[in-house]
Amino acid sequence: MKTQEAVVCRIRKLCDERNIKVSQLAYNAGMPPSTLKNIMNGNSKNTGIVTIKVICAGLNIPLDEFFHSGLFHDLEQEIG
Repeated sequence: MKTQEAVVCRIRKLCDERNIKVSQLAYNAGMPPSTLKNIMNGNSKNTGIVTIKVICAGLNIPLDEFFHSGLFHDLEQEIG
């Protein structure tokens, strides 16, 4: 799995656990829904750590909790 795919899977899982839609997450995070939609649809190929931190704020979790998932173990090596 590539890193961006893991990020999208993690966001979906956290939304499911909280029973919220991605649009509600965007609202909670104070970010444009189009930004989160682009991430979730794969149009954004390299989600930055600052954006992930904003998403974490919308989920009401610390940044380290976001990455505390088996999804981020053994990711493919990505160059470029």
